[in-house]
Amino acid sequence: MSEAAEETVWQGKFIAAKRRGQWEYVSRARGIQAAVIVAIEDGHVILVEQFRVPLGRRCLELPAGLVGDEQAGEDVLTSAARELEEETGYRADRVESMGDYFSSPGMVSEGFTLVRATGLTRVSEGGGTADEDIVVHRVALADLPVFVEEKRTAGVGIDVKMLLLLSPYLLG
Repeated sequence: MSEAAEETVWQGKFIAAKRRGQWEYVSRARGIQAAVIVAIEDGHVILVEQFRVPLGRRCLELPAGLVGDEQAGEDVLTSAARELEEETGYRADRVESMGDYFSSPGMVSEGFTLVRATGLTRVSEGGGTADEDIVVHRVALADLPVFVEEKRTAGVGIDVKMLLLLSPYLLG
C-alpha cells in the first residue's frame, strides 16, 4: 500500500485531501506542522477552551498552534512560545521539545511536536487573535478530573491530548 503514488484530490489554504491507492486521508498543506504546549507550574496546568467548527461546539484543549502558518521558516520552539503567549497570556522562560506524536494516524497525516513550557509569567489576558475567542483556564492538577467532567457535562468537547494529563487518574 505504501508504494502507491500519493494523489492530492483537493487542497485549500491549510489542508489537503489525499489518496494513496484506496486509502483516503487529510494532511496539512504547505508542510505546516503543529506544536502542542504543556504548561504546568506550581501544580497548575494552563488550558484553553475555544469553538471548533468541525465539532460544532467549544473544545477543552492544551494550548497549540501551527508552525509556519504566519512566518515561514519559524522553528517549533519559537512558534510554541509565541502561541502560548498569544493564546493564554503566559510567557515561558523555557520551552523544550518532548518529541513528535500523531493523534489520528489512520485518517490524518498531521503530527505535532509536544512542547513543555516552564518558568511561566502572566503578561496579558491571552484569548488569541480577534477571531479565536479563547477562554484561558488555570486548573490545579488535583482538580483536573472533576474540571474535565464538568466541562464534558456542559457539552464541551475534550481534545484527545487531554489524556496526557488525565492518564494517572484513568489508569491508577
